[in-house]
Amino acid sequence: MIRVGISGWRYPPWRGQFYPRGLPQRRELEYAAGLLSTIEINGSFYALQRPESYRSWAEQTPDDFVFSVKGGRFITHMKRLAEPETGLANFFASGVLALGPKLGPVLWQLPPTFGFDAERLAAFFQALPRTTSQAADLAARHDHRLDGRALTETDADRPVRHAMEVRHTSFEDQAFVDLLREHDIALVVADTAGKYPRLQEVTSDLIYVRLHGDTELYVSGYDEQALDRWAARIRDWSQRADVFVYFDNDAKVRAPVDAMALADRLGVAPDR
Repeated sequence: MIRVGISGWRYPPWRGQFYPRGLPQRRELEYAAGLLSTIEINGSFYALQRPESYRSWAEQTPDDFVFSVKGGRFITHMKRLAEPETGLANFFASGVLALGPKLGPVLWQLPPTFGFDAERLAAFFQALPRTTSQAADLAARHDHRLDGRALTETDADRPVRHAMEVRHTSFEDQAFVDLLREHDIALVVADTAGKYPRLQEVTSDLIYVRLHGDTELYVSGYDEQALDRWAARIRDWSQRADVFVYFDNDAKVRAPVDAMALADRLGVAPDR
């Protein structure tokens, strides 16, 4: 399976360019989801969302649509993966399970100052729920901050897959790759215009690609040659794993244009 989409959808510069002029903001997700097969929710990185938000997002998208969800920075950037149980309980209690069958991979992005720490990473990986039932059980252990606004049930037991994006050169280590494989965690292939390491090992049955910019971080688009190169890599990876690709070069309205162009090249554009 190959899915190609965008990281987030609420960007004022997109209005009147990607989004038709006059389109109500409340219909932007519906519009984007009609052209793409997946979107990465990144508001969840900045703050805990609410079950009604996740439920609304699921209702606004087609039946075959899938969301990825970015894990909270409280866990990755503030706690730096230490003692993750309560943070994970709050994150999964915040409404993630309301996506139901539209819940795709969960992304964990580490800060550039976080170096490879095998012991801390292993403890974090062991704490991650691997099914929605496990996530619901974990969510039930949320703290007082989620009282009265938690969702701790799932409508069905489904797998939950995880991916990790790293930004420190110390992760260029076979021991890190081995640790990911041991715990069945996908390594994020991140194109950051050369700013951070680009690691491309296959460590799971999932390959998660984040394209932040070809030549300039978050700004530059991908020309035809660059898209051809990525399409070839993705075709190769898809022989071994599911591939989720997200464009995060949103600053100049390149992300949705590039995502649709890549999906067309791969023959996976939604037929809606």
